[in-house]
Amino acid sequence: MSKGGFKSLLVWQKAQAFAVTIYQLSKTAAFTREFALADQMRRAAVSIPSNIAEGDERDTDKDAVRFLYIAKGSVAELRTQLDLANKVGLLSDTDCSNLDQQAEEIARMLRGLIKARSPHA
Repeated sequence: MSKGGFKSLLVWQKAQAFAVTIYQLSKTAAFTREFALADQMRRAAVSIPSNIAEGDERDTDKDAVRFLYIAKGSVAELRTQLDLANKVGLLSDTDCSNLDQQAEEIARMLRGLIKARSPHA
């Protein structure tokens, strides 16, 4: 568990802000017509900070790492959905690139946290 709790983790803060961005994006007119994709994107976005929080609250590093990997998987899922949204014309190239960079930063931070929390043999 982190000293200040999960809310003190920079990766959780970035993931939480990213989820808010995805929610705001998915409220646009283009996305409201594509409910299934918008819903999947929202679920993946919410999963990232949620699993970071749950992992940080686990009693063992092994448990924590499992949830951090789930969060990392949700980042990959969301990056795929952003790419799809771009390819079908719901998201501009610029917006897609900016969001993908944010997602990659979160994934990079998760990799670092996973490494730090992984039980060493």
